[in-house]
Amino acid sequence: MSITIKTAADIAAMRVACRLASEVLDILTPHVKAGVTTNELDRIAHDHIVNVQQAIPAPLNYQPPGYTPYPKSICTSVNHVICHGIPSDKALKNGDIVNLDITVIKDGWHGDTSRMFIVGEGSIAAKRLCHLTYEAMWHGILKVKPGARLGDIGHAIQTFIEKQGLSVVREFCGHGIGQKFHEEPQILHYGRPGTLDVLVPGMVFTIEPMVNAGRRELKEAGDGWTIVTKDRSLSAQWEHTLVVTETGFEVMTLSAGSPPLPAFVTTTSC
Repeated sequence: MSITIKTAADIAAMRVACRLASEVLDILTPHVKAGVTTNELDRIAHDHIVNVQQAIPAPLNYQPPGYTPYPKSICTSVNHVICHGIPSDKALKNGDIVNLDITVIKDGWHGDTSRMFIVGEGSIAAKRLCHLTYEAMWHGILKVKPGARLGDIGHAIQTFIEKQGLSVVREFCGHGIGQKFHEEPQILHYGRPGTLDVLVPGMVFTIEPMVNAGRRELKEAGDGWTIVTKDRSLSAQWEHTLVVTETGFEVMTLSAGSPPLPAFVTTTSC
């Protein structure tokens, strides 16, 4: 399968879908507190996507080969859940961390982003994990420019994270995105610099490192979707969708409520 290079018109349409996805996270932010269920967060997100944004929640009934249809409109991964956590009636409690992963389809184009949230007062370890995972994503983003290679992105993330005594999940990765939810190329969050595909303008993909406080090994939880840390250590993930520009990158999944940039990041478009 080849990498799809997006035209200027394609990218303009994707900017809209990506902004809408980020705005769903803005809407959800005040609701992420102790006592709320992830099903309630899913309901709020679904209603906003469908009724306000006039868009489609991409995860709902999404069915890759070998999977059952995903039953909800967002993914809610709590504490030791690495990814694909299914919303439920279990309430969030003080100290939990949760990743909310949003993908919106608008006019046939996908926008995909996720953020970490700390419920109430998180532990020092939980705050550190979420903070460093956010920085790791940006270390990867800053490697994006024409002529760079995908291995440069993964290497930047892996070396940063492992220096902190944390581990990078290898079985799940970022991906190309456009009129399909998942396209080529795969964006590994580990690797060697100077390897894999060369970046060219018009490539659109996600960078979404999954970082564990303990070991990187994982297992399936048994519902066909949810992936958890094997040692039950905390896991964090952040995700942006970006496009390779003529001179660098443009992060497209930004909105008014997006978290502040790390101190070492000076621009979201170059």
